[in-house]
Amino acid sequence: MDLDDIAPPPKKKTHELGQDLSKLSVAELQALIDTLKGEVARVEKALSDKQSSLSAAEAAFKR
Repeated sequence: MDLDDIAPPPKKKTHELGQDLSKLSVAELQALIDTLKGEVARVEKALSDKQSSLSAAEAAFKR
C-alpha cells in the first residue's frame, strides 16, 4: 500500500501574503479580511500566553 493513498490531501491555501488582490471579488476581499482578523487575534493570544509564561518563569527564578 502506498502512503499517498493514506495521507489526506494537502490543504489549499486561501491566501498568500503579497498575493495579487485585483482578481478577488468584493465578497472574497471581505472574507479575506475576516480570516486575517481571526488569524491576528489567534497570534496575539499565543503571544500573550508566551509572555505570561515567560514572566512567570522570570519571577520564579528571581527568588
